[in-house]
Amino acid sequence: MTHETERDDLIAELAVTRAALIATTNGLTDEQAGARPTVSALCLGGLVKHVASMEENWQRFAVDGPSAMRFDLPDGVTWADMAAGTAREYPRWAIDHQNEFSMQPGETLAGVLARYEDVAKRTEEVVAKVDLSATHPLPDAPWNRPGTVWSARRAIIHIIAETAQHAGHADLLRETLDGQKAT
Repeated sequence: MTHETERDDLIAELAVTRAALIATTNGLTDEQAGARPTVSALCLGGLVKHVASMEENWQRFAVDGPSAMRFDLPDGVTWADMAAGTAREYPRWAIDHQNEFSMQPGETLAGVLARYEDVAKRTEEVVAKVDLSATHPLPDAPWNRPGTVWSARRAIIHIIAETAQHAGHADLLRETLDGQKAT
């Protein structure tokens, strides 16, 4: 009988949720991975890109705190401008975030999956060595309640939850795309 540690449990659950997400892309062409089969702007390749980026941000947060996730705005631009879509200039992080949800020219599903695999390996290394009880304040952003503090453990659990949520979205996209069910 083996005794799994909390770290083993976190890594195992990450693997389960990642596998559910990746399964939705099995057998797809690059064109299919970039297709938007529903009224939303979501595509399967874009969801994998977004989850990889999100995971990378939270894994860095678990180690380095809020400096790993900055949401600075250009001079004279407010959060209200951003929310209304009337900002005279958009910060690089916002543009990059928007581009995560689609396959960009020259991107391939194989490349997207390879990047996700690299991010996953780094996350597993972080989970294996980070002090899971270490805490950091969440970065300043309107979607984070001021003064909220998360542990590294909470950040890892958030990665698992977001991956599972997006795997569900991806399953619906895949079924809409070609009738295949990943689960």
